[in-house]
Amino acid sequence: MTLLADPWWLPSVLAAAVALDAVLSIRPPRFIRDCLDGVRFPRDWWWTLVVIKTLAVAGLLVGLVVPGVGLAATVGSEFWLNCLGFHALALATLVFGYLV
Repeated sequence: MTLLADPWWLPSVLAAAVALDAVLSIRPPRFIRDCLDGVRFPRDWWWTLVVIKTLAVAGLLVGLVVPGVGLAATVGSEFWLNCLGFHALALATLVFGYLV
């Protein structure tokens, strides 16, 4: 296992996807609102998703140069993202960027 991603572009792609998700979470489109309402996530707490996702992006980018930070951010992103596509991207980044 390595503490810096190789290839470096995997966490970069994940960071871009999470950044887009964070921006969409500022004023969630209908499919995101339906998802959050469906799991009964309180609307008063929706702002926390933007903060969490922004911190994940920062961790992924810092982790490109600071050993271990990207690994932690990837694992954290995997647990916080609610969409299967993002989950698969985070899992692929973890496996192929850090473990293989």
